[in-house]
Amino acid sequence: MHQFEYQVKATCRHTKARAGCFQTPHGIVETPRFMPVGTLANVKTMTPEQLQHTGAQMVLANTYHLHLQPGESLIAKAGGVHQFMGWHGPMLTDSGGFQVFSLSEIRTISEAGVKFRSPRDGRIIDMTPEESIRIQNALGADVIMAFDECPPYPASREAVEVATDRTYRWLQRCIAAHQRSDQALFGIVQGGVYLDLRAQAATALSQLDLPGYAIGGVSVGEPPELIEKIVRATTPMLPLHKPRYLMGVGTHREMVQAIAAGMDLFDCVIPTRLARHGTAIVQGDRWNLKNARFREDLAPIDPACSCYTCRNFSRAYLCHLIHAHETLVHTLLSIHNITELVNFTQRIRQAILSDRFVEEFGDWLTPASQTAEDL
Repeated sequence: MHQFEYQVKATCRHTKARAGCFQTPHGIVETPRFMPVGTLANVKTMTPEQLQHTGAQMVLANTYHLHLQPGESLIAKAGGVHQFMGWHGPMLTDSGGFQVFSLSEIRTISEAGVKFRSPRDGRIIDMTPEESIRIQNALGADVIMAFDECPPYPASREAVEVATDRTYRWLQRCIAAHQRSDQALFGIVQGGVYLDLRAQAATALSQLDLPGYAIGGVSVGEPPELIEKIVRATTPMLPLHKPRYLMGVGTHREMVQAIAAGMDLFDCVIPTRLARHGTAIVQGDRWNLKNARFREDLAPIDPACSCYTCRNFSRAYLCHLIHAHETLVHTLLSIHNITELVNFTQRIRQAILSDRFVEEFGDWLTPASQTAEDL
């Protein structure tokens, strides 16, 4: 098997859902799959061993933030990001493109790239496509992302068109700058909420025959029904035998909808962020364990969950930790929440392999516009 080969193992008869295997130099990622976010080369409050026990296979880190601290040269000296953080499975680094969106107050965009003012010391950081790739080559993740311009929502058609065209030109520069054959460079489809721009971008990127493709520029403020519309329209235009990654999406409903459209990989900060606020994800619902109703509840968070937290601790204990301001609760809830999302995508994979995707996950396939639930 080629080191970045993607194989489709099964497809759904009723939707475009597929189960696959994505080969990387650090192991196989079985898709569809949720990927935990470890922005600063750590998934917050968790050790790599704890992360491995959640069933996570691929973990993310962020180019922009690791460039600021501790710097890619130190990480390269340590043997790359896998060795530096002690995670020996597959890894992906974002390009810093999302920070073009999220740090809009401290950056300026030009054709050359993006200039950020460092929030740490005020120095100017000149992030060009070439610089993003140079940093990612030094970090050494299995999958690296092209540097893109992620337009906000809402944005005018003219502004999104400019960003989408520039993203394609930057991708070409990323391809030219990429130096390592043991890293797969994924292109990112932009286009905002304008489906014709999405179609143009997907078509243009597909012709470049990259190792994988991502849909970016969603989860930047749009209502769920718009995200679903974009994903349904865009995904089938991406190459069939390449992995497809939906960036920044990680709720149960969003993932099922995207998997039905043919997406494979997902990431989101939701599980660890909710954990730090005392919230558990339970079969798609969110439970605030600080609530008084959990104070004497000796049941596990979810009796059906086999994670370390659910096997060993009660809702009452977690409620106690929250009220006592004990940071252990952040770790225990992060373990549960990540396990919940990874297991959810594992169950979907098994259902696709068994030709039971629609039967088992049909309740999640109701479009967001037809439900009042916010999961």
